[in-house]
Amino acid sequence: MFRCGYHAASVRDICAAAGAPQGSFTNHFRSKEAFAVEVLDQYFEYLKGLVRDALNDESLTPRQRLKRYLEIITDKLERDRWMIGCLIGDFSLQASSHSKLLRKRLDAIFQEWRALFAGCIAAAQSAGEIESQFEATDLAEFLLASWEGAILRMKVERSPAALERFKAIVFETVFKKQRRFAATKRQRRSSKLSTAESKRHRKSS
Repeated sequence: MFRCGYHAASVRDICAAAGAPQGSFTNHFRSKEAFAVEVLDQYFEYLKGLVRDALNDESLTPRQRLKRYLEIITDKLERDRWMIGCLIGDFSLQASSHSKLLRKRLDAIFQEWRALFAGCIAAAQSAGEIESQFEATDLAEFLLASWEGAILRMKVERSPAALERFKAIVFETVFKKQRRFAATKRQRRSSKLSTAESKRHRKSS
């Protein structure tokens, strides 16, 4: 389905790739739609693991975690030579207008996916790291929709240019680091250095 697309990947093709008789397919799945939902669920579980690896990394600030996730995905797309994108985005284009079952599942996936990013964005806003002009949920929706669009463009160009352009622009505009946050970090760093210097001075005395 990644290689051929939802419509072009027939049940016969799927069974041939799996080395399974066609009768086994119909014993397990009512239709190709039902099979595609299972594929989406497994793919999304894998993707959520990547999200958690990046967004739960407490060694990074929330804004840095967002950047880290996009870098993880960029590395994955590079390994596929910019030819294979996101199955969720692909199915959204190929199947959502023809299948109510897939459209509803895709909508639920996007809502859950959005919530994961909204939590991280809200944390960045609470820390004063990024602006709070827009709701975290709306920013998460913008991030996902724009990133998916950049991935589609990448597939056409067979190049990371669209991905790199998106990352450069979004982190200098929508997710631009606030000066107050940067100044606060410098102050904390300076305070730590002063404390360490003071301790060294007392020891030498």
